[in-house]
Amino acid sequence: MGSSQTVTVKYVIRAKFEIEGVVEKPDVIGAVFGQTEGLFGPELDLRELQKSGRIGRIEISLQSKQDMTNGSITIPTSLDRVSTAILAASLESINRVGPCNSKVTLEKVEDIRDARRKLIITRAKEILHQWNIESMPSTEEIFREVSETLRIAKVEAFGKENLTAGPEVAASKEIIVVEGRADVLNLLRCGILNVIALEGAKIPEAIIGLCKEKEATAFLDGDRGGDLILKELLQVTAAKFIARAPKGKEVEELNCKEIMSALDRKVPMVPMQKKKGRRKVMVPKQIVGIAKELEGTLEAVLLSEKMEQIGRLPVSELAESLKQTKDVDTIVFDGVITQRLVDLANQKKVKHLVAARVSDVVKQPLNVNLITFADIQG
Repeated sequence: MGSSQTVTVKYVIRAKFEIEGVVEKPDVIGAVFGQTEGLFGPELDLRELQKSGRIGRIEISLQSKQDMTNGSITIPTSLDRVSTAILAASLESINRVGPCNSKVTLEKVEDIRDARRKLIITRAKEILHQWNIESMPSTEEIFREVSETLRIAKVEAFGKENLTAGPEVAASKEIIVVEGRADVLNLLRCGILNVIALEGAKIPEAIIGLCKEKEATAFLDGDRGGDLILKELLQVTAAKFIARAPKGKEVEELNCKEIMSALDRKVPMVPMQKKKGRRKVMVPKQIVGIAKELEGTLEAVLLSEKMEQIGRLPVSELAESLKQTKDVDTIVFDGVITQRLVDLANQKKVKHLVAARVSDVVKQPLNVNLITFADIQG
């Protein structure tokens, strides 16, 4: 009995049978339909399932020998796992085919999707292997690319003051401000191309403008001269970070490893401003109230973007709890903002950390706003 509908096969039921006598395929088909009919209602009736396209064509193969007939039954199905299992078990209830005694045994229920997944994975490996071969550059291409980088990494004159600069200052969103031409050349040698020199104690207008437009890191010598330039930068620029050469060393003397290490240790500019007090920050009244409530409790409150409380817990459990919590917009807690907490908040896309104070060694993050209780203005 066939079906006019196409079956999207998920599973294939495979069973074998032994019949005490000689029968033909129509006899077996008749037994399959007849002896399973009405066992579980119309939802699992084979004829109805074929009409609706839930099972495909039932295949029978058989052979007769010495007054015995052996063979197999194959039924493709798009039913769910439970219905397929019930249907497979019902085949084993068939005990007669025509006038002959019979025994049907389930061999297996095959998940067609497993085989399909294996084929897809095998083909994906072939595609990836061929892709790697075709896209991998030759040694000659690698040398050419590196040589081209070295060729273009030349100093340029930037702005009206013709400041010494690397070729990527104008295009980069981040820049590094150093003291002199020799410092620029040393950073270019290490592959850092977004660097520009002050070239004097007075801060050039071009540097002031760049610090407003881009995220600027001042990378200064570790001596008295670097201290003086830092004070000047703090007064007239909006540079965001400060990095220093090791004490007593100049940036132009450092090797590439020392340069990278110094830049990794950069810290925010703002905490170094001693003459200017911190400005008050406007925050929602819910945060103001929670901050006052938490003072002296060593507890933390997690808030959603709508300022709804997600949880309240001891500060000692904050880091571990945040790893397991989703959709946190703001954290208010009676404690210290540490670098570990800042990194975790940045990873979890937390927008605001509000705490009693901020550790002096925390690097100012780009995506997390750090606020102390003293900064709050409701």
